[in-house]
Amino acid sequence: MRLRRRFIVLIAVTVVGAIVCCGGSAAAFFLGGFGVMQSDTASAALACGSNTALDPGGNLPSIESLSDAQIHNAAVIISVGQQMNVPPRGWIIAIATALQESALKNLPNLGARNDHDSLGLFQQRPSTGWGTPEQIMDPAYASKKFYAKLIEIPNWQQLPLTVAAQKVQRSAYPDAYAKHEPLATAVVNKLANDAGRAVGNLTSRRCTQPGEIAASGWTVPVKGHITSGFRTPSRPTHNGVDIAAIPGTDIHAAADGVVTVVRCQATLADGSYYGCAKDGGLFVKGCGWYVEILHAGNIITRYCHQQHKPFVAVGQRVSAGDVIGQVGDTGNSTGPHCHFEVHINGDNSAAGAIDPVPFMNEQGAPLGD
Repeated sequence: MRLRRRFIVLIAVTVVGAIVCCGGSAAAFFLGGFGVMQSDTASAALACGSNTALDPGGNLPSIESLSDAQIHNAAVIISVGQQMNVPPRGWIIAIATALQESALKNLPNLGARNDHDSLGLFQQRPSTGWGTPEQIMDPAYASKKFYAKLIEIPNWQQLPLTVAAQKVQRSAYPDAYAKHEPLATAVVNKLANDAGRAVGNLTSRRCTQPGEIAASGWTVPVKGHITSGFRTPSRPTHNGVDIAAIPGTDIHAAADGVVTVVRCQATLADGSYYGCAKDGGLFVKGCGWYVEILHAGNIITRYCHQQHKPFVAVGQRVSAGDVIGQVGDTGNSTGPHCHFEVHINGDNSAAGAIDPVPFMNEQGAPLGD
């Protein structure tokens, strides 16, 4: 019967593209859940930028938490990046760096509070060759100098934001850059027609495809059909989406981060351990083999029902696109798929879960086939 079930499931995945999946945390075991219904398959139209140059002196949109002066400075950074034909990923790195170094404020010499002779948006130092004080205090000049060093770094677009920024800035607190990546992405999307969702430069920009990393730093974990959505009426405690795929399909880290959980979660109704050395089923509770990754902005992603022990370990740093495991059928599952969850505010409980579909759309890494 097991072989027959597997055969039927594989036909459904490869031909029909629809299977009945339980999604490890769906049964009221892994997450309690509460019924906030959101779209499970809707895909927002992605603009992914345009060839229109941004005018920092024009009428700029407001951005929550930022002043007009900060928005203007961000627009200057983007405009210079456009003029230099730097891809949108570079704009996000530059804005995140400026958020950390100066809060996007063109800081003058602060006297006793100054860090050495650091000045301007990027806190560049005249004494280390960035330019004269007058030049560095010009946001356009400072942005040009930042980009000039960034694009000299080999494979800079594939590096985690923190690594790329640190190679330019040589900061004493390199890990601090990463926390600004979500806001920097939002700023680029707001000011530059959703360019944070794109790949390519000013002239060749297009929306990301599965397997590619968007300017936001995010990518699709698994390409496949979404067979069950987030907190649907029939499954109000389903705190993620189920993405059907052939067993053994690689699962990719959706963004840079640190692995916080690697675990087999599979028990029977009486609480006895079922394990993850074999396929699960409706009679099994839990996520099977799963991984959690903590990303910038206190965002957590979860990847359930992996075929065997994941390829990563707790505490390991991963980059967007790294293979962390393979699609399987362990735990509370009726067919091979990846149950994918997104949590905010560092909360991996049901209270922190959000619908992955609109979230991933916003990152330029749309789920589904």
